[in-house]
Amino acid sequence: MISRKQIQETVDQYYNNPDKIKIGTIASHSGLDVCDGAVEEDFKTVAYCKKGREQTYATYFKAQRDANGKLLRGIVDDAVVFNSFDEILKPENQQKALDDSVLMVPNRSLTSYCKIDDIEDNFKIPMIGSRNMLRSEERSEAQSYYWILEKAGLPFPEKIDKPEDIDALVMVKLPHAVKTLERGFFTAASYDEFIEKSDALLKQGVITEDALKGARIERYVIGPVFNFDMFYSPIEEEMTPLEILGIDWRFETSLDGHTRLPAPQQMRLQGEQLTPEYTVCGHNSATLRESLLENVFEMAEKFVEASKKHYDPGIIGPFCLQTCVDKDLNFYIYDVAPRVGGGTNVHMSVGHPYGNTLWRRPMSTGRRIAYEVRRALEKDRLEDIVT
Repeated sequence: MISRKQIQETVDQYYNNPDKIKIGTIASHSGLDVCDGAVEEDFKTVAYCKKGREQTYATYFKAQRDANGKLLRGIVDDAVVFNSFDEILKPENQQKALDDSVLMVPNRSLTSYCKIDDIEDNFKIPMIGSRNMLRSEERSEAQSYYWILEKAGLPFPEKIDKPEDIDALVMVKLPHAVKTLERGFFTAASYDEFIEKSDALLKQGVITEDALKGARIERYVIGPVFNFDMFYSPIEEEMTPLEILGIDWRFETSLDGHTRLPAPQQMRLQGEQLTPEYTVCGHNSATLRESLLENVFEMAEKFVEASKKHYDPGIIGPFCLQTCVDKDLNFYIYDVAPRVGGGTNVHMSVGHPYGNTLWRRPMSTGRRIAYEVRRALEKDRLEDIVT
């Protein structure tokens, strides 16, 4: 792991010209929210794009400024186009970012398209957030997010050790064979159904044999899904450092198409239509019954404390607890994002309901990140929010 001291020494040099600081991110996932929030706090932005996918950032959301630098339109000041996202790891590209005083906001695309070893050991650009926690998203790791959830005493769906033990509806969690960011998840209520569905998905090329062998099988929690977009500030001195900014939920294909069909039509589906995929294609906003908010804060507090204990210095900035709620209003955390969540674009510009309420202004996750940078600069504590 690249030392935090080295990153802090790098960021110390940014104080020489704080007006030059730019906020950068991989141009995917939640990139638009990060850039939108940055310009709201008067930072210039850099979006690191992949060739063939750059027009959203380089053309359609390109920033236009007047002669005095005032933003007139758009949010992306500089769209840097690579043949592949991992070219950001090249020494010359990193050096250009350092020369431009870039602070990097990690998202899931960074860790999906770049090797996690390289991010930990060779990526010299200061990151807003917890570099040493990014690996915990990989379910194959010994210290995955399930490990920290268990250490924190937090609820998560019951694990089924082997397919032969399936005696009720389960979710089988494994990566998609083709779509790098997506999942080859499927449900099954018996061992026979597990074999039937896995064989079909293998033939369709959705999953692989190796991934199936390492799949995690969890008892299915029947209930709505809430992704809690949280924020933890290590530089807050007067108020609570833990915040809830907003809640989102996902549109998933082809699952959502299945649920919109009447039961008789669902029963007549055949072949590739029969088993839904869980590919995220969009998000929507939600709020939570107020009596349940205490539960959310309790879970988040436990997660923060466990992160400090096991991943010094602990979680920094945005993180997301992805949950299901059962019929008795019990929460189960089925995924943890130790960085900006994937659904925060739904709140860009207008902000999150809870973030707006707390900060008395439109406060999206992207803006909250940039605002933390602004506050850190004012307090001379920039080194406390980077790793």
